[in-house]
Amino acid sequence: MSAAASVLVQKVWNYAHVLRDDGVSYGDYLEQITLLVFLKMAQERLEINQALGEEVRPIVPEEYSWPVLVKLDGAALESYYRSVLESLGRGGGMLGTIFKKAQNKIQDPAKLKRLISLIDGERWMALDVDVKGEIYEGLLERNARDIKSGAGQYFTPRPLIRAMVEVTRPRLGWKIADPACGTAGFLVAAFEYIAKHNPLMNREERRILREEMFYGADIVDGVVRLAAMNMYLHGIGTDEKALVEARDSLASEPSERYDLVLTNPPFGKKSSIRVINERGEEEREALTYERQDFWATTSNKQLNFVQHVHSMLKVGGTAAIVVPDNVLFEGGAGETVRRRLLQTCDVHTLLRLPTGIFYAQGVKANVLFLEKKPGSEKPWTKQLWVYDLRTNQHFTLKENPLEYHHLKDFIACYKPGEIHKREPTERFRPFSYEELMQRDKVNLDIFWLKDESLEESENLPAPEVLAQEIIEDLQSALEAFSGIAEALEP
Repeated sequence: MSAAASVLVQKVWNYAHVLRDDGVSYGDYLEQITLLVFLKMAQERLEINQALGEEVRPIVPEEYSWPVLVKLDGAALESYYRSVLESLGRGGGMLGTIFKKAQNKIQDPAKLKRLISLIDGERWMALDVDVKGEIYEGLLERNARDIKSGAGQYFTPRPLIRAMVEVTRPRLGWKIADPACGTAGFLVAAFEYIAKHNPLMNREERRILREEMFYGADIVDGVVRLAAMNMYLHGIGTDEKALVEARDSLASEPSERYDLVLTNPPFGKKSSIRVINERGEEEREALTYERQDFWATTSNKQLNFVQHVHSMLKVGGTAAIVVPDNVLFEGGAGETVRRRLLQTCDVHTLLRLPTGIFYAQGVKANVLFLEKKPGSEKPWTKQLWVYDLRTNQHFTLKENPLEYHHLKDFIACYKPGEIHKREPTERFRPFSYEELMQRDKVNLDIFWLKDESLEESENLPAPEVLAQEIIEDLQSALEAFSGIAEALEP
């Protein structure tokens, strides 16, 4: 992160600790920053256009604008701010996306006034797009560290995102989507990759990149707000149009097909809902999606997302999807999905991720890379190359976080654009389609390296690393047992 961005992130974030004493969570604080910075930027943009002599329609109606807000204090400020949020949340386009269901979480008018003054003291539009984006990414990452809030489940480690984008090599003109976009990390990274590799774009190409190539969705309104703002600050979308929406991606077949899907769907328990039976008692029912384009009906939302991603792709389209271990070995619907995926796609790469890299703890995950193919009687997958970045690798979020250089060997072995030239290494091996079919339930949870920690006591990792791994194993097991318990509930 640049020095300018780092200083402003620290300055803005320091105030979070003041509000924390009033019961305002980091997530609520970030939401208020999002709302207020948008209002401030809208006013700055209007003033810039007016200075240039341009006649433009204000993004925010004058009666709800920043100059009115900044003059108020006390009870009048609190009342006015609440009316601003309610009114703008009923709008459409970018305004509606940012302000939908927004609420004032800072009940002390004096502290709200201080936050407004803090934001008013910066010229946000004068900051370079890269700096604005860095600032917001920094705030999102700090929010993700708040384990109690659960915000970490919406934040994929940026080095991993960068590596996934590097090997899938998004191109100008592609349709790119994330059906579980969280804070839009994948979409922003793909946008920046394309911009970097196309420095001589003309005006129309820049417009297409900014307005037509990306789509994101998430089921949580507040997360969509953060995603829309993250994209907006990076220069994606327009004042009138947000490229993300709040919806349940699994509820229906996709209305459009995409060249590239990059996603890290939510992990956790199997989907379920609480209902009241005819006796007036509360029950839990497994939430399944009856879709004609799915190969298997299941309440396992990760398997449903794998099927949904397959449906989203154009023929020839590429996907990189983060999946938990159970997607690789679970029987029943899991085996059905794996068999069909290997038949209809070229599932060419599996990256086994190390533990200790996600803010949501207890996660054992992988990345599947595949290309959708046209109908054929013969299976499209010839070889699955597995890169093991998990065995004998020990990461923690604070002392030894995953960084981009840890993924460079994987990127080199992947050989983007030249996967036919791959060669085996200690951590990278191919497995033929025939070998995969011979494995019990087509189990793709494949490993071959010896775990050095099991050899001799002197090879044991540090005690804190061991403790963290034990915690993650226990949490992963508890998640699995919880899913089984829910499925067995009457």
